[in-house]
Amino acid sequence: MASDKVHINLVFIGHVDHGKSTSVGRLLFDSGNIDEQTMRKLKEKAQELGKGGFEFAFVMDNLKEERERGVTIDLAHKKFESSKYFFTIIDAPGHRDFVKNMITGASQADAGVLSVAANDGVMAQTKEHVFLSKTLGVNQLIVSVNKMDMKDYAEDVFNQVKEQVSALLKTVGYKLEEVQFIPISALQGENVAKKSDKMPWYKGPTLLEALDNLKEPDKPTELPLRLPLQDVYNITGIGVVPVGRVETGVMKIGDKVIAVPGREGKGVPGEVKSIEMHHEQYQKAGPGDNIGFNVRGFGKKDIARGDVLGHADNPPSVATEFTAQMVVLNHPTVITIGYTPVFHIHTAQVACQVVAIEKKLNPATGEVLAENPDFIKNGDAAIVRIKPVAPLVIETQKEIPQLSRFAIRDSGTTVAAGMCMSLTKKE
Repeated sequence: MASDKVHINLVFIGHVDHGKSTSVGRLLFDSGNIDEQTMRKLKEKAQELGKGGFEFAFVMDNLKEERERGVTIDLAHKKFESSKYFFTIIDAPGHRDFVKNMITGASQADAGVLSVAANDGVMAQTKEHVFLSKTLGVNQLIVSVNKMDMKDYAEDVFNQVKEQVSALLKTVGYKLEEVQFIPISALQGENVAKKSDKMPWYKGPTLLEALDNLKEPDKPTELPLRLPLQDVYNITGIGVVPVGRVETGVMKIGDKVIAVPGREGKGVPGEVKSIEMHHEQYQKAGPGDNIGFNVRGFGKKDIARGDVLGHADNPPSVATEFTAQMVVLNHPTVITIGYTPVFHIHTAQVACQVVAIEKKLNPATGEVLAENPDFIKNGDAAIVRIKPVAPLVIETQKEIPQLSRFAIRDSGTTVAAGMCMSLTKKE
């Protein structure tokens, strides 16, 4: 059973056309997670569209269409098992999907694979994706130097790219001794799931083996309980059943809890009566568990999606104002003071106003470029002060990183992303 293995959310990032989708398709196929017949169909489709050789990319691209249409996809396709772990793969075509996927819901990536093409080296998007993944808490990274077939599998080419990327990772704060570098050809299937004989000079792991070298993500059971509510059901005979995923901490039957901000913004206290997961009763739930539960004291009108549950003696933080580090990804013009978009934080969606732009940062290094600039635009990183228009639960990156990240959306696109560095608590 897949569920017996530790689960890791894995994101593939990198510059456009550096082979992210092809790498994923090749990995799934060569590791036996996609069958010949599916692959044959994709190959035919690729040839029909005059894109021979693109069949591996189509593995992920097909999913994208299915996902947009809301069709459930055969699990084997976006889930994938190595000998050690059970992965959910998040393919990151461009900024928008990348950020949306990374920040909303359960797809917080634990680890990333950065694709860098051997014939191009570090490009603009390579830099942005690296800064972004660091800003969004992707702490483990594998660098796959792809398209080695275009460079005759030359060791010196690999070393040059490795040096370039290493310099970039260092400026952002990745520890180089923890980053794995792997020369591959996704298209030819060299060093992806099978050892390549074209690069005898390379003694390290294949991409598949490198995934097994990842460290297990920490289960933040030691942190305070934080459970953002996704939905609230009223079930005949049981009463009010909130549903959500435990982000941090542990919740047990009998615990005294509080949901904030709650309808009146004062918080709603209660006591946990039952916890259910996949139609089975549990005594307790921990990080990553999607649960339905019943709390004595919660009425249907008291709580809603976006409220966060915590223990009564350590309630979630309701911020009247907070300071954030963020990256502007896709804004049509510029962001100035007074801008009031919708912030997506855990399950909450709340309009928040930019009340100050304190610093503009270099997105590749994080160094300060300007104090109190008039505006920030695409590609800029910044420290900003934010005022929610309604009570909002958010935590600081330092204390509870799982509840510090947010995406800013405006007219259907993700405009910016970031994390909360400090906050002013509601009295």
